[in-house]
Amino acid sequence: MEEIKLQNLSKQFDGFTAVDDVSLNIKSGELFSFLGPSGCGKTTLLRMIAGFEIPNNGRILIGNTDITDIPPYKRQVNTIFQNYSLFPHMTLFENVAFGLKIRKTPKPEMNDRVKDMLKLVKMDDQANKYPDQISGGQKQRIAIARALINNPKVLLLDEPLAALDLKLRQHMLIELMNIHDAVGITFIYVTHDQSEAMSISDRVAVMNHGRIIQAGPPDDIYERPNSIFSAYFIGETNLITGEVCDIESEYVQLRCPDGQGSSFEIDSTFHFNPTLGKEITVSLRPEKIAISRSKPRYQDDINMLRGVIEDILYLGSHTQYIVRVGALKFRVFSQHKRVYFDDKALDWEEPVWLFWHDTDTWLIDQIPEEVLSAKEISEGGVNHLSRSAKRQSIT
Repeated sequence: MEEIKLQNLSKQFDGFTAVDDVSLNIKSGELFSFLGPSGCGKTTLLRMIAGFEIPNNGRILIGNTDITDIPPYKRQVNTIFQNYSLFPHMTLFENVAFGLKIRKTPKPEMNDRVKDMLKLVKMDDQANKYPDQISGGQKQRIAIARALINNPKVLLLDEPLAALDLKLRQHMLIELMNIHDAVGITFIYVTHDQSEAMSISDRVAVMNHGRIIQAGPPDDIYERPNSIFSAYFIGETNLITGEVCDIESEYVQLRCPDGQGSSFEIDSTFHFNPTLGKEITVSLRPEKIAISRSKPRYQDDINMLRGVIEDILYLGSHTQYIVRVGALKFRVFSQHKRVYFDDKALDWEEPVWLFWHDTDTWLIDQIPEEVLSAKEISEGGVNHLSRSAKRQSIT
């Protein structure tokens, strides 16, 4: 298996720039996702790797082989589309065998390989059915089997689960991860669904306006967003812009623009060099904040703010509170761990305390989104074990 290299790729359509100077290295055997809103360029990027679109500028390499101008059928790259594209007049067995038949594979070998592939996707007992006789999830499995039967070097998946309902999507994500681990080839996955990308990927590239905004392991992007777009698009967050009013050892005091003179601390040990009087923006995830009607015991590394509940939204696994702190509004997630019937629930307009650890407040680096270097994007920031590497290290 070989690394995939995208070098300064650009693509324009009638004066519109869909992909804008993208450089990226995708590791061999990696499950890599492109994540972004509609129109951000992720599908165009996938289509250029597949050979369905030719870039206006840049090169695409698999290992040391330049495939930029090679037609799709010679690239050893297969694509799975959202609509499955199965042949309705063929059985499932015949659909999977189609690629081998075109290559004139001997029948005994073809039969064995198709049976093995159907077993891999857990469809060996459905081989004689037709596509209109099976469910959407089963069609997706057959599409995967057909794409893998010719042993491609790379499998491209363009929003493959978008047509499925939530429960089936969640189940198919697990199946996709298992299939990826079984075959060991590079998967490149395109989606606008952040939960899909976060749960399935070794690394994720967040895209907007044809550019890669941030790339790295899912936990790195979520916990350490490098831009306001990343912080907002991946999950939910509270963004606070304030002035550095005190610097002491590894801690920075940030003055809140809340009209009350409130401030809180940031642990600056790892991620920035503070300057007194500088205005900075920080991200604080809603689930990192605890909420209580009682003032917590003071600790050096705990921030505390006093506010009033403005809105409450019950969301099943957790409750979302909107808490007004002066001119600021904080979104807080409170997990439903256990119900105590003798406890009085928090209510609208009730005064509460918000508190969180100072290391959970993350500075949004003031890096213009258009000047991220290819080296920063390819290396993905902080060095983390991939999902598959973690599994190997455990076993």
